[in-house]
Amino acid sequence: MSQQQFDLAEGFRKHQEEILARWVEYTLSTYESSDFFKKEKNQFANPIGGNVRIALGELLPLLIKGAGRSAYEPPLERIISIRAVQQFTPAQAVSPLNAIKHITREILAADPESKHLNGELYDFDFAVDIALLAAFDIYMQFRERIYSVRIREIKSGSIVLTDSKCPSKLLKPEGEIPMVQAGI
Repeated sequence: MSQQQFDLAEGFRKHQEEILARWVEYTLSTYESSDFFKKEKNQFANPIGGNVRIALGELLPLLIKGAGRSAYEPPLERIISIRAVQQFTPAQAVSPLNAIKHITREILAADPESKHLNGELYDFDFAVDIALLAAFDIYMQFRERIYSVRIREIKSGSIVLTDSKCPSKLLKPEGEIPMVQAGI
């Protein structure tokens, strides 16, 4: 007796929750405090984990249907705006998006009814690639904003007032003396 095989839409419907859960888990594991982010489900106690869960939950169905770049931007901004102010390189900031390809393939391959679908993921992979490029652009836009704020702080002298643990301070290399103290 042969096993029934799913088409791609059925495969995604069957495995979407598992794919999303693994994608969220992977993305949250890229943070230093990943145990807290993974365990704490309350969005107010854990805004990073909450935003990742919401954004990836919105993004996955869009990727599955190949919605297009403009549709991907709102959930991407939700994730990338956070990652842009943290100590992530551009590649580190956007790399969890690419992981969805591998997670999807692993999950589909583990199910005898849907393992044949791995060969049909070209459009899905292309959608992920488009989202990845959009995420990089969004990351760069947020980093440009941070640098602009930092430049305004330096020019206005407000660096003395704001030189605390704000996002723009995180851009300063360790041990650097503020320009005001250095006499600049």
